[in-house]
Amino acid sequence: MNTKRTRRQFLGNATSAAAVGWAGAKLYAADAPAKPGPNETLNLALIGCGNRGRQLVREFQKVDGARVIAVCDVERSRMLQARKEAGGSKVATYHDFRKLLENKDVDAVVIASTDNWHCFHSIYACQAGKDVYVEKPLGNSVAEGRAAITAAEKYDRIVQIGTQQRSWDHYRKAVEIIQSGRLGEISEVKVWDYFNVHPGFGSPPDCDPPENFDWDFWLGPARAVSYNPSRHRNWRWFFDYGGAWQVRWTVHHYDIVNWAMGVKWPQTAVGCGGNLCFEPTSTEWPDTFSGICEYAPGPVAKKGFLLQVTVRNGCRREHRAHCKIFHGTEASMILDRGGYTITSESGRPGKEESFRGRGDNHAEVFLQNVRNHTKPLADVEAGHHATNPGHLMNISWRVGRKIRFDGENERIPDDAEANALLTPKVRSPWSMEP
Repeated sequence: MNTKRTRRQFLGNATSAAAVGWAGAKLYAADAPAKPGPNETLNLALIGCGNRGRQLVREFQKVDGARVIAVCDVERSRMLQARKEAGGSKVATYHDFRKLLENKDVDAVVIASTDNWHCFHSIYACQAGKDVYVEKPLGNSVAEGRAAITAAEKYDRIVQIGTQQRSWDHYRKAVEIIQSGRLGEISEVKVWDYFNVHPGFGSPPDCDPPENFDWDFWLGPARAVSYNPSRHRNWRWFFDYGGAWQVRWTVHHYDIVNWAMGVKWPQTAVGCGGNLCFEPTSTEWPDTFSGICEYAPGPVAKKGFLLQVTVRNGCRREHRAHCKIFHGTEASMILDRGGYTITSESGRPGKEESFRGRGDNHAEVFLQNVRNHTKPLADVEAGHHATNPGHLMNISWRVGRKIRFDGENERIPDDAEANALLTPKVRSPWSMEP
C-alpha cells in the first residue's frame, strides 16, 4: 500500500489543525512566491555530521523531491561518513559552514551541530537566504533564541525546530482533549527523562585534539579552552555548549506542555540537584536534577499550574523513560511517544487508551513549509519558548535561588547575577546580530 501523503492531504490536515487552536498555516509574506516551486527538487545541506545529523539525512532521503547536496563538519571523519550516507562523491564537503552558505544551489540547511552553535548557524543561514531546519534545543541561552527569531523575521525565512512530536497524530489528539476541558482543572504537569549512563563521565585530563579535528572552530562562539575529551564527547554536560538533558531532551516535553496549555513562559523557576549517581566528574551540570516552574492563569489552567521536571542519569525506569502527565480534577493523562492513557478520578469509568499510528514525517512537513512558504507549527518562536523553561531552571540552579521571569521583556528582574546568564558571552569573530 502506498503510504505517501499528497500535498492536498497535508494541507487539509493543517487546516483542520488550525480549527482546534494549535496551528496555523500563516504566510510570512502574502505576496512571497514559493521558491522553489511545488514540483521542484529541494537541495539540502547538513551542518553537523554526528549521529543526529546523519539520522536526519536518512529522514529527508525518505521524502520525494529532496536531496542532500552538501555536508559540513569540523571533524573530518564524521563529515566523510555523512557524505557517504548522503550519496557519496557527488555530495560536496565543507569545513567552514560560511563557505557552504555561499553555495547558491543550496535551498535549505539542516542544522545538527552542538547546542551552542544552533542559533548562530540559523542566523547566518537566514542572512544567506536559506530556509532552516534546526535541531532542538533552539539555543544555549534565552538571548540566542530571541536573536534567531529576529533573523527569521528580518530575512523572511522558514525556520522549523526538530520537535517532531508536533507532527504526530496522537499528540494532536491529546492536545485537543486537554484543551477541551475533559481533564477538568489542571493544576500540575509532571515531565521526566530517565537515563542510565553508568559508570558516568569521568575526569580525563586535557590533551591534544584528534587529527583532522578543528577544536578552535568547534568551540566557535564559546570561550577558548584547552582540548579535553570529555568536553568534546560529553559536551552537553558543560555550561558553554549545552544545558544537560533538562534542556536538550526535555524541550520535547516543554513544547507539548506549552502547546496543550496555551502558554509561552513561566513566571518563576527553581532548580536543584547534584552529582548523586557517579564518582567525581569533570562535567559541570548535575547528574540528578529536579525543577519547578510556576505558570500564570491561562486558557486551560484558569488558576495557573505547576510544571515539575525530573531528570536523572543513574537508572532508567521500565518503558516510560521519557514521559509527561497532566493532572486534572476529572482525569489525568499520561502521554509519551507510545500514545496516551486517560485515567478518570473519583471512581468514574476506568481507562481510555489511544496509541500512535503513523505520524507525519517531520522532515516532509518542513519541505512542505518551504515549498509553500508557510509558517511551521514547530516554528522558531515555538522552539524558543519550548527551550526557555530548561534555561530558567538551570539559571536558578547556578545562582542557588528561585528566580522570577518577565516573559514579555525576557529578563529576570531584581537579580543582576541571574539576569546576566540570559545572554552568552560571544567570542570574536562570531555574532548574534541578525
